[in-house]
Amino acid sequence: MSGVLDRPHVWLPGPTAGQRGAQRPLLLLHGTGGDENDLLPLREHLAPSAPVLSVRGAVLENGMPRFFRRLREGVFDEEDLRHRVDELAQFLSAAEQEYGVSPGSWCAVGFSNGANIASALLLQRPETLTEAVLFAAMVPFRAPPQADLTGRRVAVVNGQADPMATPRHTEVLSEQLRTAGAEVSVFGHAGGHTIDARSLPRVHAFLSNS
Repeated sequence: MSGVLDRPHVWLPGPTAGQRGAQRPLLLLHGTGGDENDLLPLREHLAPSAPVLSVRGAVLENGMPRFFRRLREGVFDEEDLRHRVDELAQFLSAAEQEYGVSPGSWCAVGFSNGANIASALLLQRPETLTEAVLFAAMVPFRAPPQADLTGRRVAVVNGQADPMATPRHTEVLSEQLRTAGAEVSVFGHAGGHTIDARSLPRVHAFLSNS
């Protein structure tokens, strides 16, 4: 298992399990060109007492880390995506053992490419996550795997002016997740392909109610 954990990542422990104020562990998944440090400031806004695991994408596109390959802008390599989902699930299993995290208790928080691997993880390996917050999320699978997401909570936080993660993507992704049984909340904002700071209090409230 130790070789699996050689993948670049950051682990920030929270309060001891069961301690007052402990929160569900966050799995942070960056966007294209980011790394394991990019989303760390989100913990303070979303779940300040949560342990955090932030992991780097294993694919390079013109030197920029990503979580899976794409054929061109907006067109995903779904064969590679499926492989990378299984690879990430294996990493999470090793991390759970190493850091004492309950299996499948993660709340994935992803931006853009990270949001896409998070929703793919939900749909392909639903046992790995309990919740997900998807910022600037597209649709990972044209025909998603059959999954039972009963009891899973998902927040889709997309911009109404986003040229990549369009309102149509928001609609299709939300429907795929709801069809699989997830409880989906959509928190739209007026901006583009970004994490809109004005949306963070709503996401904080969403996570506080879990």
